[in-house]
Amino acid sequence: MWFVLAFLSALLLGFYDVFKKKALKANAVVPVLTLNVLFSSLLFLPFIVLSAMGKIGEDALLHVPVYGWAEHKYIVGKSLIVLASWLFGYWGIKNLPLTIVGPINATRPVMVLIGALALFGETLTLFQWLGVMTAMVGLFLLSRSGKKEGIDFRHNKWIVFVLLSNILGALSGLYDKYLMAAPENGGIGLDKMAVQSWFNIYQLGMMTAMLLLLWWPQRKKSTPFHWVWSIPLISLFLSAADFAYFYSLSLDGAMISIVSMIRRGSVVVSFLFGALAFHEKNLKAKLIDLLLVLLSMVLLFIGSQ
Repeated sequence: MWFVLAFLSALLLGFYDVFKKKALKANAVVPVLTLNVLFSSLLFLPFIVLSAMGKIGEDALLHVPVYGWAEHKYIVGKSLIVLASWLFGYWGIKNLPLTIVGPINATRPVMVLIGALALFGETLTLFQWLGVMTAMVGLFLLSRSGKKEGIDFRHNKWIVFVLLSNILGALSGLYDKYLMAAPENGGIGLDKMAVQSWFNIYQLGMMTAMLLLLWWPQRKKSTPFHWVWSIPLISLFLSAADFAYFYSLSLDGAMISIVSMIRRGSVVVSFLFGALAFHEKNLKAKLIDLLLVLLSMVLLFIGSQ
Protein backbone atom coordinates (compact mmCIF):
# COMPACT_ATOMS: atom_id res chain seq x y z
CA MET A 1 0.00 0.00 0.00
CA TRP A 2 2.78 2.45 0.83
CA PHE A 3 4.30 2.26 -2.67
CA VAL A 4 0.88 2.87 -4.30
CA LEU A 5 0.61 6.06 -2.25
CA ALA A 6 4.13 6.98 -3.32
CA PHE A 7 3.13 6.66 -7.01
CA LEU A 8 0.04 8.80 -6.37
CA SER A 9 2.25 11.39 -4.68
CA ALA A 10 4.55 11.39 -7.73
CA LEU A 11 1.63 12.07 -10.09
CA LEU A 12 0.34 14.93 -7.97
CA LEU A 13 3.85 16.31 -7.53
CA GLY A 14 4.26 16.49 -11.29
CA PHE A 15 1.18 18.71 -11.63
CA TYR A 16 2.47 20.78 -8.71
CA ASP A 17 5.67 21.50 -10.67
CA VAL A 18 3.65 22.45 -13.75
CA PHE A 19 1.42 24.91 -11.90
CA LYS A 20 4.45 26.30 -10.08
CA LYS A 21 6.22 26.95 -13.39
CA LYS A 22 3.11 28.63 -14.81
CA ALA A 23 2.55 30.78 -11.70
CA LEU A 24 6.14 32.00 -11.63
CA LYS A 25 6.26 33.14 -15.25
CA ALA A 26 7.28 36.83 -15.07
CA ASN A 27 6.12 36.85 -11.46
CA ALA A 28 7.69 37.64 -8.08
CA VAL A 29 8.86 34.55 -6.17
CA VAL A 30 8.33 35.65 -2.55
CA PRO A 31 4.60 36.61 -2.78
CA VAL A 32 3.82 33.52 -4.88
CA LEU A 33 5.45 31.27 -2.29
CA THR A 34 3.76 33.16 0.55
CA LEU A 35 0.35 32.66 -1.04
CA ASN A 36 1.16 29.01 -1.65
CA VAL A 37 1.92 28.52 2.05
CA LEU A 38 -1.18 30.56 3.01
CA PHE A 39 -3.55 28.41 0.96
CA SER A 40 -1.89 25.21 2.21
CA SER A 41 -2.31 26.43 5.80
CA LEU A 42 -5.97 27.23 5.21
CA LEU A 43 -6.52 23.70 3.88
CA PHE A 44 -5.27 22.15 7.12
CA LEU A 45 -6.35 24.73 9.72
CA PRO A 46 -9.91 23.29 9.99
CA PHE A 47 -8.48 19.86 10.83
CA ILE A 48 -6.34 21.38 13.62
CA VAL A 49 -9.29 23.28 15.11
CA LEU A 50 -11.85 20.47 14.77
CA SER A 51 -9.42 17.94 16.24
CA ALA A 52 -8.71 20.21 19.23
CA MET A 53 -12.48 20.60 19.76
CA GLY A 54 -12.99 16.85 19.67
CA LYS A 55 -15.06 16.99 16.49
CA ILE A 56 -12.59 14.71 14.67
CA GLY A 57 -11.99 11.49 16.59
CA GLU A 58 -8.51 10.25 17.45
CA ASP A 59 -8.94 7.24 15.17
CA ALA A 60 -9.93 9.36 12.15
CA LEU A 61 -7.53 9.67 9.23
CA LEU A 62 -7.59 13.50 9.38
CA HIS A 63 -7.18 13.81 13.15
CA VAL A 64 -4.43 16.22 14.27
CA PRO A 65 -3.19 15.38 17.78
CA VAL A 66 -2.41 18.16 20.26
CA TYR A 67 1.34 18.42 20.91
CA GLY A 68 3.47 20.55 23.19
CA TRP A 69 6.70 22.37 22.47
CA ALA A 70 8.66 19.13 22.97
CA GLU A 71 7.14 17.87 19.70
CA HIS A 72 6.58 21.18 17.92
CA LYS A 73 10.24 22.16 18.01
CA TYR A 74 10.98 19.29 15.62
CA ILE A 75 8.23 20.49 13.26
CA VAL A 76 9.68 24.01 13.33
CA GLY A 77 13.01 22.49 12.26
CA LYS A 78 11.31 20.77 9.33
CA SER A 79 9.63 24.06 8.37
CA LEU A 80 12.99 25.82 8.15
CA ILE A 81 14.53 23.08 6.01
CA VAL A 82 11.57 22.85 3.63
CA LEU A 83 11.19 26.60 3.29
CA ALA A 84 14.86 27.04 2.37
CA SER A 85 14.51 24.20 -0.18
CA TRP A 86 11.39 25.80 -1.68
CA LEU A 87 12.94 29.25 -1.97
CA PHE A 88 15.91 27.90 -3.92
CA GLY A 89 13.64 25.64 -5.96
CA TYR A 90 11.15 28.39 -6.85
CA TRP A 91 13.87 30.72 -8.10
CA GLY A 92 15.42 27.85 -10.06
CA ILE A 93 12.23 26.68 -11.78
CA LYS A 94 11.30 30.29 -12.58
CA ASN A 95 14.48 30.74 -14.60
CA LEU A 96 15.05 27.27 -16.13
CA PRO A 97 13.06 24.97 -18.45
CA LEU A 98 10.96 22.24 -16.80
CA THR A 99 12.79 19.62 -18.84
CA ILE A 100 16.03 20.77 -17.17
CA VAL A 101 14.72 21.21 -13.62
CA GLY A 102 12.93 17.84 -13.63
CA PRO A 103 16.05 15.75 -14.22
CA ILE A 104 18.07 17.73 -11.69
CA ASN A 105 15.31 17.27 -9.12
CA ALA A 106 15.32 13.58 -9.86
CA THR A 107 18.85 13.27 -8.44
CA ARG A 108 17.38 13.80 -4.97
CA PRO A 109 16.56 10.09 -4.37
CA VAL A 110 20.24 9.23 -4.82
CA MET A 111 21.06 11.54 -1.90
CA VAL A 112 18.15 10.11 0.11
CA LEU A 113 19.24 6.55 -0.71
CA ILE A 114 22.74 7.15 0.60
CA GLY A 115 21.33 8.72 3.75
CA ALA A 116 18.75 5.97 4.26
CA LEU A 117 21.34 3.21 3.92
CA ALA A 118 23.69 5.01 6.32
CA LEU A 119 21.22 6.26 8.92
CA PHE A 120 18.30 3.81 8.91
CA GLY A 121 19.97 0.59 7.79
CA GLU A 122 17.49 0.05 4.96
CA THR A 123 18.16 -2.86 2.60
CA LEU A 124 16.98 -3.22 -0.99
CA THR A 125 15.85 -6.24 -2.98
CA LEU A 126 17.46 -7.16 -6.32
CA PHE A 127 14.67 -5.52 -8.34
CA GLN A 128 14.81 -2.43 -6.16
CA TRP A 129 18.56 -2.13 -6.75
CA LEU A 130 17.97 -2.58 -10.49
CA GLY A 131 15.30 0.14 -10.36
CA VAL A 132 17.60 2.52 -8.48
CA MET A 133 20.53 1.92 -10.84
CA THR A 134 18.33 2.29 -13.95
CA ALA A 135 16.93 5.55 -12.63
CA MET A 136 20.40 6.89 -11.88
CA VAL A 137 21.60 6.09 -15.42
CA GLY A 138 18.46 7.51 -17.04
CA LEU A 139 18.51 10.70 -15.02
CA PHE A 140 22.22 11.21 -15.62
CA LEU A 141 21.71 10.90 -19.38
CA LEU A 142 18.66 13.16 -19.19
CA SER A 143 20.70 15.80 -17.41
CA ARG A 144 23.42 15.55 -20.08
CA SER A 145 20.79 16.01 -22.78
CA GLY A 146 19.82 19.24 -21.09
CA LYS A 147 23.19 20.74 -21.98
CA LYS A 148 21.86 21.16 -25.50
CA GLU A 149 19.68 23.94 -24.07
CA GLY A 150 22.84 26.06 -24.01
CA ILE A 151 22.93 26.23 -20.22
CA ASP A 152 26.38 26.05 -18.64
CA PHE A 153 25.80 23.80 -15.63
CA ARG A 154 29.05 24.90 -14.00
CA HIS A 155 28.48 28.67 -14.09
CA ASN A 156 24.72 29.10 -13.94
CA LYS A 157 23.46 30.29 -10.55
CA TRP A 158 19.96 28.92 -11.17
CA ILE A 159 21.42 25.43 -11.59
CA VAL A 160 23.19 25.95 -8.25
CA PHE A 161 19.88 27.05 -6.70
CA VAL A 162 18.13 23.88 -7.91
CA LEU A 163 20.99 21.71 -6.62
CA LEU A 164 20.82 23.42 -3.21
CA SER A 165 17.06 22.89 -3.22
CA ASN A 166 17.61 19.18 -3.83
CA ILE A 167 20.22 18.81 -1.10
CA LEU A 168 17.88 20.46 1.39
CA GLY A 169 14.97 18.40 0.04
CA ALA A 170 16.92 15.17 0.56
CA LEU A 171 17.72 16.27 4.11
CA SER A 172 14.02 16.96 4.65
CA GLY A 173 13.10 13.49 3.38
CA LEU A 174 15.48 11.80 5.80
CA TYR A 175 14.22 14.04 8.58
CA ASP A 176 10.63 13.00 7.76
CA LYS A 177 11.56 9.36 8.31
CA TYR A 178 13.09 10.29 11.67
CA LEU A 179 10.05 12.33 12.69
CA MET A 180 7.49 9.63 11.92
CA ALA A 181 9.41 6.46 12.75
CA ALA A 182 8.36 4.83 16.03
CA PRO A 183 10.67 5.43 19.02
CA GLU A 184 11.62 1.76 19.09
CA ASN A 185 12.85 2.20 15.52
CA GLY A 186 14.98 5.22 16.36
CA GLY A 187 12.44 7.93 15.53
CA ILE A 188 10.19 10.34 17.40
CA GLY A 189 6.85 8.88 16.37
CA LEU A 190 5.07 12.10 15.39
CA ASP A 191 1.68 11.89 13.70
CA LYS A 192 1.70 12.49 9.93
CA MET A 193 -1.22 14.95 10.03
CA ALA A 194 0.40 16.95 12.82
CA VAL A 195 3.62 17.27 10.84
CA GLN A 196 1.94 18.27 7.59
CA SER A 197 -0.56 20.66 9.21
CA TRP A 198 1.76 22.51 11.55
CA PHE A 199 4.79 22.82 9.28
CA ASN A 200 2.58 24.79 6.89
CA ILE A 201 1.43 27.07 9.73
CA TYR A 202 5.00 27.75 10.85
CA GLN A 203 6.10 28.40 7.27
CA LEU A 204 3.31 30.94 6.87
CA GLY A 205 4.74 32.95 9.76
CA MET A 206 8.24 32.77 8.30
CA MET A 207 7.13 33.76 4.78
CA THR A 208 4.93 36.59 6.05
CA ALA A 209 7.94 38.05 7.86
CA MET A 210 10.06 37.71 4.71
CA LEU A 211 7.32 39.28 2.58
CA LEU A 212 6.92 42.32 4.84
CA LEU A 213 10.54 42.87 5.82
CA LEU A 214 12.43 41.96 2.65
CA TRP A 215 10.19 41.90 -0.44
CA TRP A 216 7.66 44.67 0.25
CA PRO A 217 10.22 47.51 0.75
CA GLN A 218 12.01 46.49 -2.47
CA ARG A 219 8.95 45.50 -4.54
CA LYS A 220 9.22 48.41 -6.99
CA LYS A 221 12.82 47.51 -7.80
CA SER A 222 12.20 43.81 -8.48
CA THR A 223 9.88 41.63 -10.57
CA PRO A 224 6.29 42.78 -9.95
CA PHE A 225 3.66 40.42 -8.58
CA HIS A 226 0.46 39.60 -10.44
CA TRP A 227 -2.32 37.19 -9.53
CA VAL A 228 -2.82 34.01 -11.59
CA TRP A 229 -5.21 31.16 -10.85
CA SER A 230 -2.44 28.59 -10.96
CA ILE A 231 -1.24 29.89 -7.54
CA PRO A 232 -3.95 28.16 -5.45
CA LEU A 233 -3.55 25.05 -7.61
CA ILE A 234 0.08 24.88 -6.45
CA SER A 235 -1.15 24.58 -2.86
CA LEU A 236 -3.89 22.09 -3.70
CA PHE A 237 -1.68 19.65 -5.59
CA LEU A 238 1.26 20.02 -3.21
CA SER A 239 -0.93 19.37 -0.15
CA ALA A 240 -2.46 16.29 -1.78
CA ALA A 241 0.98 15.02 -2.85
CA ASP A 242 2.43 15.54 0.63
CA PHE A 243 -0.58 13.88 2.28
CA ALA A 244 -0.06 10.75 0.18
CA TYR A 245 3.69 10.95 0.91
CA PHE A 246 3.34 11.30 4.70
CA TYR A 247 0.67 8.61 4.80
CA SER A 248 3.00 6.31 2.86
CA LEU A 249 5.87 6.88 5.28
CA SER A 250 3.64 6.22 8.28
CA LEU A 251 2.80 2.68 7.11
CA ASP A 252 4.73 -0.36 8.29
CA GLY A 253 7.55 -1.37 5.97
CA ALA A 254 7.73 1.98 4.18
CA MET A 255 11.24 2.70 2.91
CA ILE A 256 12.22 6.33 2.49
CA SER A 257 14.79 5.42 -0.19
CA ILE A 258 12.10 3.82 -2.41
CA VAL A 259 9.36 6.35 -1.64
CA SER A 260 11.71 9.20 -2.54
CA MET A 261 12.75 7.51 -5.79
CA ILE A 262 9.15 6.88 -6.83
CA ARG A 263 8.18 10.49 -6.08
CA ARG A 264 10.80 11.66 -8.56
CA GLY A 265 8.68 9.94 -11.20
CA SER A 266 6.96 13.32 -11.25
CA VAL A 267 9.60 14.20 -13.86
CA VAL A 268 7.43 12.31 -16.39
CA VAL A 269 4.49 14.67 -15.84
CA SER A 270 6.64 17.80 -15.92
CA PHE A 271 8.41 16.53 -19.07
CA LEU A 272 5.12 16.01 -20.92
CA PHE A 273 3.82 19.43 -19.94
CA GLY A 274 7.17 21.01 -20.79
CA ALA A 275 6.78 19.55 -24.27
CA LEU A 276 3.06 20.14 -24.85
CA ALA A 277 2.27 23.29 -22.89
CA PHE A 278 5.57 25.16 -22.73
CA HIS A 279 6.99 23.96 -26.09
CA GLU A 280 10.48 23.31 -24.71
CA LYS A 281 13.32 22.11 -26.96
CA ASN A 282 15.51 19.04 -27.59
CA LEU A 283 12.71 16.64 -26.66
CA LYS A 284 13.78 13.78 -28.93
CA ALA A 285 17.19 13.62 -27.28
CA LYS A 286 15.52 13.37 -23.87
CA LEU A 287 12.83 10.79 -24.73
CA ILE A 288 15.01 7.66 -24.45
CA ASP A 289 16.42 8.90 -21.16
CA LEU A 290 12.90 9.46 -19.91
CA LEU A 291 11.93 5.89 -20.84
CA LEU A 292 14.73 4.66 -18.57
CA VAL A 293 13.13 6.59 -15.73
CA LEU A 294 9.81 4.88 -16.45
CA LEU A 295 11.52 1.48 -16.50
CA SER A 296 13.06 2.20 -13.12
CA MET A 297 9.61 2.93 -11.69
CA VAL A 298 8.37 -0.45 -12.94
CA LEU A 299 11.35 -2.26 -11.38
CA LEU A 300 10.81 -0.47 -8.07
CA PHE A 301 7.14 -1.46 -8.14
CA ILE A 302 7.99 -5.13 -8.79
CA GLY A 303 10.63 -5.12 -6.09
CA SER A 304 8.17 -3.71 -3.53
CA GLN A 305 5.66 -6.55 -3.94
